[in-house]
Amino acid sequence: MAKVKSKFFCSECGYESSGWLGKCPGCGRWNTFVEEKIEPEPKQRGTWLEAESTQRQEQLQDLGDVTASQEEIRLDTGIPELNRVLGGGFVRASLVLVGGDPGIGKSTLLLQTSASLVAQGQRVLYVSGEESPQQIRMRSDRLGLAPKGISLLTSTNFSRISEEIQETKPDFVVIDSIQTIYQPDLSSAPGSVSQVRECAGGLLRLAKGLGVCIVLLGHVTKEGAIAGPRILEHMVDAVLYFEGEASQNLRILRCVKNRFGNTDELGIFEMREQGLVSVDNPSLAMLQGRPLAVPGTVISSALEGTRSILLEIQALLTPSQYQQASRMSQGFDRMRLNLLLAVLEKQLKRDLSGYDCYLNVIGGLKIHETACDLAAAMAIVSSLEDKNVPDDFLVLGELGLSGEIRSISFPERRVLEAGRLGWNKFLLPAQSEERLAGIKLPPQLKLFYVGQVSEAIDLLFRD
Repeated sequence: MAKVKSKFFCSECGYESSGWLGKCPGCGRWNTFVEEKIEPEPKQRGTWLEAESTQRQEQLQDLGDVTASQEEIRLDTGIPELNRVLGGGFVRASLVLVGGDPGIGKSTLLLQTSASLVAQGQRVLYVSGEESPQQIRMRSDRLGLAPKGISLLTSTNFSRISEEIQETKPDFVVIDSIQTIYQPDLSSAPGSVSQVRECAGGLLRLAKGLGVCIVLLGHVTKEGAIAGPRILEHMVDAVLYFEGEASQNLRILRCVKNRFGNTDELGIFEMREQGLVSVDNPSLAMLQGRPLAVPGTVISSALEGTRSILLEIQALLTPSQYQQASRMSQGFDRMRLNLLLAVLEKQLKRDLSGYDCYLNVIGGLKIHETACDLAAAMAIVSSLEDKNVPDDFLVLGELGLSGEIRSISFPERRVLEAGRLGWNKFLLPAQSEERLAGIKLPPQLKLFYVGQVSEAIDLLFRD
C-alpha cells in the first residue's frame, strides 16, 4: 500500500509547503497553514481532466476573426441592478463568485435570476449542496416565482455534478455553495483548501470548454472575506460581494473583480416579501426620513462607478467621560476621521481631545473616496457649534492637512444628479469652478466655491 503523505497549504493564498510554517511566504499572514493528506494517484484515473467535452480548442486563430458581440455572449438577468454591476449581464463561458454574510440574500438573488433566464428560454441548472428540493421549492413559492423549467440537482459530489453539466449542457449553472462540493478522489474534507481548489478548477474548465456560465456561491469568514484559499478569487472571472445589515431592508451588491466590465459599479436592492427588488433611485432611498434643521447632519455625494449617489453623513460630539476620548465611525474610514479632527483642531484653534466623536454614513454605504471629506468635517463642526447646515446645501471636497480644499473627480455628475433631485445650493472646491464653467446648468442652481476649510465654516455657520 502506498504511503499517504501530508502537505501544508495557506488558507489565504493557497501557498504550498512540505512542512508547517508560522508565517506564509506568499501573503505574509501568520498561522494560516493547514495540513492536507495527499494520497498517491492511481495510474489509471478517470477525471474531469480527461473529458473531451470540457477541453478548450487549442488551435491558433487570428484575434480579429473572433466574434464577441454583446448580444451573443451576455445573459440578461432581468434584474437591472445586477446587470449594472456585471456590465450588462452574465457572460457565457465564465465563472463568477458571489459571497456575502449568511442570510443576506445570495440564494434568493440567484433563484430569481434563474427564474428570469428560464422565462427567456435559457436552460438553467441549480445545484444545491445545502438545501433539500422541498426547501428550495418553499423559497420559490414565497418569492412568487414560476419554478417550472429550472433543473434542480441536490448533490455535493463533483463527479456527479460534472456529469450532469456535460450531459445537459445548460446555459446557466448555480453552485450553492462551493464549500460543500467535494472531489471523491481527494481524501480531505469538503471546504478544505485542496477540495475548493480542485473543484473550482474543474468547474472553470467546464465553463470554458462548454461555454456555460457557472456562478459559485461562497461562504465568508467572520472578517468578511470569502472562506477558502485566496486562489479561488484569482481563478474566477468576477467576484461579487453582497453587503448590508440583516436588520435593514437595503442590500448592496459590490463588484471587486470583473474581467468583462468595471469593478467600481454598485447595485442597490431592497429586500421585500417577494424577494430582492432593484432600487431605481438609491439617493432617495438613502435620504428617506432624514431629519431637517438638525445639527450634525450634512448631505454629500459619492461616485460609485458611473452613478452619483447622494448620502447623509451624521456626526455627534459629546464631552468625554474618560481620560481618552472615543473615536468611532461607520461607513467612513476611522483613520481618516482622526485626520479630519486634527485639521479642524488646527483651523478652529480648539482642543477636541476632550470630545467623543461618532461619525455615521446613513444607509449602510461605505465611502471609498475622499470627495466627502469636507461634508464629514462640516458635520463635525455643526455638532460642535450646535448649528445646523442649511437643508438645501450639498457639500463636496477633499480636505488637505493644511486646511485647503482640494478638487474632486467629476463634479458635474454630482451637481447635475443632486440638482435633478431638488438640491439648489452647492459648496464646492475652488478648482472645480473652471470645469463647471463650460457646462450648462439649470439657472436655479447656486454654486459656492471655497479654497480653505475656514471659508466653508464662515459660509455655513457664521452669520
